[in-house]
Amino acid sequence: MKETLFLYGPPGAGKTTVGRLLAQSLDLPFTDLDAEIEAQAGLPIPQIFKREGERGFRARERRALQSLQDGRAGVVALGGGTLLDSRSRALAQARGRVLCLWAPPEALLARLQSSGGGRPLTPAGDGRALARLLAQRRDHYASFELQMEVVDGSPAQTAWEAQILLGAFRVHGMGRAYDVRLAPGALDWVGAALRARGLRNPVVLVSDANVGPLYQEPVSHSLDRAGYQVHPIQLAPGERHKTLATLDHLWQTFVAAGLHRRGTVLALGGGVVGDLAGFAAATFMRGLRWVYLPTSLLAMADACLGGKTAFNLPQGKNLVGAFHAPDLVLADPDVLTTLPKDEMAHGMAEVVKHGVIGDGHLFQLCAQGWPALESRLNRLLARAMAVKISVIEQDPFEAGKREALNFGHTLGHALELASDYRLSHGQAVAIGMVLEARLSQALGLAEPGLAERVAQVLAGFDLPTRLPAGIAPADLKGALQVDKKRSAGDLRFSLPLRIGQVRTGIIAQDWETKIGHD
Repeated sequence: MKETLFLYGPPGAGKTTVGRLLAQSLDLPFTDLDAEIEAQAGLPIPQIFKREGERGFRARERRALQSLQDGRAGVVALGGGTLLDSRSRALAQARGRVLCLWAPPEALLARLQSSGGGRPLTPAGDGRALARLLAQRRDHYASFELQMEVVDGSPAQTAWEAQILLGAFRVHGMGRAYDVRLAPGALDWVGAALRARGLRNPVVLVSDANVGPLYQEPVSHSLDRAGYQVHPIQLAPGERHKTLATLDHLWQTFVAAGLHRRGTVLALGGGVVGDLAGFAAATFMRGLRWVYLPTSLLAMADACLGGKTAFNLPQGKNLVGAFHAPDLVLADPDVLTTLPKDEMAHGMAEVVKHGVIGDGHLFQLCAQGWPALESRLNRLLARAMAVKISVIEQDPFEAGKREALNFGHTLGHALELASDYRLSHGQAVAIGMVLEARLSQALGLAEPGLAERVAQVLAGFDLPTRLPAGIAPADLKGALQVDKKRSAGDLRFSLPLRIGQVRTGIIAQDWETKIGHD
């Protein structure tokens, strides 16, 4: 189970400072490996070097690292040369992920000087010794996949960027805090992850007829290895089946499986499966613990976060629901290799939305299109997750700030209903974003050309940006009569002002005349 996070890099890169903040944010134990070695030896590191030389010190490092690796998650700040030892490197990479921090030589030297100390191989103030060390280790440090420059910004911001690069978050504000992990191969350690969090038998594994045949068996094997009793169920796929009848089928399955209040529900699938399994968990026996394993790009970037669960009524989408946060969200980007290209595109609508409302850098990444993004999908997903996590932690129960996430969804949900769900959620949200950006421009809120910029990026993923034939603004108005975003009879919009900024709670009279006609 690769849940240990290692910070590595040259002396002065900030491994200990960033590591402490990262561990605090993730509610994980922190270990400074140098401090651990000193405690075990009863000597400061310079004296260990003097008595035993570098070779003896590296052996101590390896033993200290081995003593830490007992399967528990944590954050570990490594010494600047710990992973020069091939056995230590193999051990760290087998048990977790390594993030290599770095900075320009002058910044490293300034930090070493300001700390008032130094290192055995880089005495404080000795710029030549530091330059030699960096030259010797340049290729070594560059060989690690995850890299982060630590120059500007506060330590807290640096720690947040580290969370994004590592795909590791802990979400607070909805009662019990829960972990979010984005990691290739994560489905292989589902069972161990549940055990580490104290989740209990029996487990009902909820999937659908599309995802189940692909991933239900390997997930069940992982759970079986961890000692779980698994009861699988496959639902009919698609938004049309997000109904009370499907929920009743789930509840009956829970009863037949002997699921009790200490049992666990596990959702394996996209947004529909997550909504249904999460709502069933929220309501069965007044609330069960549950875990979400999202398998679509849309679910990973958006639906898996925030604890909103719901089902549809004939009059509208998600009209009956509950806030019920999972205990764990475990996203394995490897599963996206089996996702059809159009489903990947539909998921990009939510990624673009997150860029528009809260991350200009993410929006610029999206603007580069598929050829540039396919090799950076993990980075893209983690940034999209970070936007939503930041919003929901400020407003867990949608009292105000969280309404920013509704950009594109007010009209998008109406489009889904008006099209009788022939439009996918991603397609409808894409159109909704362009229409709502136009509305913002018509109201004098958005900067000129914003709607066109958003439309251009969405079109790059073959997403629609115009109302489909046969659906007019008046059709959307009818579909919005029972929208849950109404307040005192008025429909509230969350509208973008510019890339990275959105305003919530906007009431726009006669909005249908302002969204433009194609």
